[in-house]
Amino acid sequence: MAISVVFNLNNRFNNRELGALGENLVISILKEKGCAILRQNFRSRYGEIDIVAKDRGSIVFIEVKTRKSTRYGTPEEAVDLRKQKQLRLMALHYLSKHFTPSAGYRFDVYSILLNKDNQPESIKVLENCF
Repeated sequence: MAISVVFNLNNRFNNRELGALGENLVISILKEKGCAILRQNFRSRYGEIDIVAKDRGSIVFIEVKTRKSTRYGTPEEAVDLRKQKQLRLMALHYLSKHFTPSAGYRFDVYSILLNKDNQPESIKVLENCF
């Protein structure tokens, strides 16, 4: 799988840029897998879902966590119980507006760790993880 990442000339990203880099990388991976991207950065009064996709008939709510180090824990550790509850509320809100609440859905987390050159060092996919 060929992945291209846009470099920041000074090799530093603010949190928003780092998040966008990870989300764009995940969108490329999802498209390569044949998933349809339904929404990116879906916002509601409950917060934001990074990516909403359709995979083999299921609606997938995707949280992307991108980090440059594990100093404060792995990226996926940031999806704690509070964040999971928030994602569930946002997903139900999305489903109520766009699909029937009984539509099949799941929650995936993409955990991306970048190296010093802002290239993916590791990408973990936690499918249907909560």
